[in-house]
Order: sequence, then structure tokens, then C-alpha cells
Amino acid sequence: MRIIALLFIVFILASLASALYYLVKDKGQSDRTVKMLTVRVALSLILFLLLMGGYYFGVIPQSGLR
Repeated sequence: MRIIALLFIVFILASLASALYYLVKDKGQSDRTVKMLTVRVALSLILFLLLMGGYYFGVIPQSGLR
């Protein structure tokens, strides 16, 4: 579960960096920045739901990820 959470965090940061790149490169003329930020929000929501589900089903113990 720890590896999955770390992978999601890496993908979220990559999406954020990509959105910044498109913002600077396109100077706000295209919708690629909005799409990348939407991907980031979706990944964050999925990560949150996975962590909550993992805690509920006992994959993540009460002491947290170690």
C-alpha cells in the first residue's frame, strides 16, 4: 500500500509540473493546463479514496503506514 501511495504522489506531482509547463509554454491560449490540473485533482481524489478504503478494510493498520 505504501508503494501505491508513493506512486500516486509522484504522478500527482508530475501532473502539477506538466500543468505549470503548459501554462508557461502556451501562455494560457490552450486548455492543456486545465486538463492537467483536472488529472491532478482526479488522482488526488483516487488516492484519498484508496487510503480511506485501505484503512476501512484493514490494509492500513491503525498505527498508519510504516
